[in-house]
Amino acid sequence: MNKLVSLAEKLSDTHSLSVDEYLFLLENRNEEFALYLAKIANRVRQAVYSNKVYIRGLIEISNICKNNCLYCGIRAKNASCERYRLTPDEIYDSCVSGYEIGFRTFVLQGGEDFFFTDDVLCELISRIKKNFPDCAVTLSLGERSRESYQALYDAGADRYLLRHEAVNSELYSKLHPSNMKQENRLKCLGELKEIGFQTGCGFMVGAPYQTLRHIAEDLKFVEEFKPEMCGIGPFVPHKNTIFRNEEAGSVELTCYLLSIIRIMHPNILLPATTALGTVEEGGREKGILAGANVIMPNLSPLGVRRKYELYDNKLSTGAESAENIELLNQKLREIGFEIEISRGDIKGE
Repeated sequence: MNKLVSLAEKLSDTHSLSVDEYLFLLENRNEEFALYLAKIANRVRQAVYSNKVYIRGLIEISNICKNNCLYCGIRAKNASCERYRLTPDEIYDSCVSGYEIGFRTFVLQGGEDFFFTDDVLCELISRIKKNFPDCAVTLSLGERSRESYQALYDAGADRYLLRHEAVNSELYSKLHPSNMKQENRLKCLGELKEIGFQTGCGFMVGAPYQTLRHIAEDLKFVEEFKPEMCGIGPFVPHKNTIFRNEEAGSVELTCYLLSIIRIMHPNILLPATTALGTVEEGGREKGILAGANVIMPNLSPLGVRRKYELYDNKLSTGAESAENIELLNQKLREIGFEIEISRGDIKGE
C-alpha cells in the first residue's frame, strides 16, 4: 500500500508516471486504494469544476459505416443491422429540441458514412452555429483527411472525438480489419490538435486481447498527448460480432482509470459513458464519483435510438434520454452533483 500511495502522490505532484509505474497501479489495485484514489480525484476535480457536471446532447446521425471494426455492432458486414441516416434537417431539428431543453453542446456522432461529405457537414455546422452562437459543436465521425478536418473546423466545429482505441499496434490490429492502420488513427489525432480542435481520444476497458500493460501504455499516451477530452468505457460485446461471447469490461477498473486520468490531467473533460450504465446499474454515477464530469444524454430522434447499437443493450432511455434531463439532475443531486447549463469548455487548472 505504501508504494501505491507514493505513486499516487507522485502523480498528483508531477502528473506523470512511467509505463511500469502505471502498470504497478493497475496490477496492485485494491478496493481500499481505489477509494483513496477516487478521493484525490474528486478533490482535484472539485478544485477546477466544483460539483458541476457538463451535459452534451448526443445526436447519432447515421449507423451506416464503411468500416468493419471487429467489436462494433454497426460494422459494415453486420447484415442484421437496421440501417438509418438522419437528414441534415432532422439533425438540425434535434439541435432545436436540445436547445429548448437546455443543451449548449451538440455531439454529432456516426459511422464513417460517405453521405456526410465536407460540403454537407460544413453547411450543417454553419447553420447550427449561426442559429445557436452560444453553443459548441462536437464531431465524432471517424478518420478523415487533414483537409476535411480543416474545412469542418473553419465551418465552426469546436471539438472532435476520436478514440485512439489502442496505442499498442498489435492490439489495435486484433480489434480492426487489416485495412485500418493504427498509424493513421494517431496521425488523425495529431492533425486535429494542430488544426485547433479541442481533441478527445480514448479506449475501451477490458477489450478482447487487452492486457494491463496495454492499458498502462494507453495511460502514458493520454498523459503525453494531453487531450482536452478522454472517453473511456468498458468493452461491451455485440451479438453479431466475433467477440459475442467475450466478457464485458469491468466498471470497477474503468472507474479506477477515470480517477488516474483525472489526477493526471486535473482539468480534462472526462465523460461517464453510457457503457458504464449499460454494464452496471448506477455505473454512470460511479464514474462521476471516480472523477468524471461529463454526461452525454441521447438527443437523437426517438425512432432511431435503438438502431445505433454499437454493443448489446445500449441504453438510450430513462436518465440516458435527453428528454428526462430532470431525472438525470435528480440522480446527480443524490450523489452531491448538479448539471451546469453551458457549453462546458475545458477550464484552466
